[in-house]
Amino acid sequence: MRLLAGGATTTKQVADQLYLSPHTVSTHLWHAFTKLGISSRVELTRVLLEHEAACHS
Repeated sequence: MRLLAGGATTTKQVADQLYLSPHTVSTHLWHAFTKLGISSRVELTRVLLEHEAACHS
């Protein structure tokens, strides 16, 4: 999730950095989206940034 929030723009970029298949990354993203009740990478970035801000307060 941090790779996406940090600027990785494609599933393939994330997969390459983590030495995973793009399918595996997509599956993990789908599970995270479902668990968080979100539907886009933009929302994921917002949730991650809000969480990190709350942890550093």
